[in-house]
Amino acid sequence: MKLDQHLHRIGNDIVAVYLVVTDDGVTVVDAGLAGHWRELIAELAALGRTLADIRGVVLTHGDTDHLGFAERLRRDHGIPVFVHSADAARARGEVKPKPSWGHARLGAVAGFLWYAGRKGGLRTTYLTEVSEVNDGDVLDLPGAPRIMGLPGHSPGSIAVHVPDVDAVFVGDGLTTRHVLTGQRGPQPAPFTDDREQALASLDRLGEIRAKWVLPGHGTPWNGGVQEAVRQVRAAAQPE
Repeated sequence: MKLDQHLHRIGNDIVAVYLVVTDDGVTVVDAGLAGHWRELIAELAALGRTLADIRGVVLTHGDTDHLGFAERLRRDHGIPVFVHSADAARARGEVKPKPSWGHARLGAVAGFLWYAGRKGGLRTTYLTEVSEVNDGDVLDLPGAPRIMGLPGHSPGSIAVHVPDVDAVFVGDGLTTRHVLTGQRGPQPAPFTDDREQALASLDRLGEIRAKWVLPGHGTPWNGGVQEAVRQVRAAAQPE
């Protein structure tokens, strides 16, 4: 699915994977679920590209619904996978989070679990090796992605700012479709380790001017970074 020039998405509003496509190759942001592999191949083919054009995968954090096909790319095709040092153990399966579910609606949860199961999300292939990154790093990958620490959802959650495509990829730093309730619009993401820290980390996004705010779950947002943050903070207020 083409979002903009040089910017594509596979998956859907339940779980999303993004491709930054330039003359220098492709950067993949997050790896979704294992079953997104076929969509990856199909999207690349539609662009006249192949797996050989992928230069790297950048994970916004180490949760299982973002690891998907990452190890397959690394193991079988030698493509490096980048993750923040604080989430490296999580991405290798050495640390298992114990998230709280919080408020949920049966229909939304059933839809999430059905989709995840259909896409192989009940079987996780953890990474064997990772390339660790830290806040402020600019990676030598297509689009020159810049790493911004966004801890809270997990210790090593990051935002990935790619000025070349006018986008910031926020992982689960926020969501625009709550997978447990179905509620839409910018709001805090579920399964967050430290909710208060996650909200405080949104201050970092105030530094960015970008057309696109792209979450791991939900509709791509093009209403401005600051407005997205404002709505997340408003949604976080107790009723």
